Amino acid sequence: MARGAGKNNWALFLLVLAGIVIGSFIAQATAGISALSWLNYGQHFGITKPLILDLGILVLTFGFKIKITIGSIIGILIATIIYHFI
Repeated sequence: MARGAGKNNWALFLLVLAGIVIGSFIAQATAGISALSWLNYGQHFGITKPLILDLGILVLTFGFKIKITIGSIIGILIATIIYHFI
């Protein structure tokens, strides 16, 4: 079955993921520079206390934390613009 003229969703996913990582890296790298410190402004949320499941011989720890910054949002926007022009 032939696929239509649509674009690959995996390419969009990987580009957005790369945009998040690169945007967060740039935001953390510029946190000490006063003119660019606004890139590191953001909110983090998730499970603050990890959930621990002790089964006697096996201990499982579950945790999840996300930090969204202005830099990562800009990275997502740039990634979607790049995807549009590919």
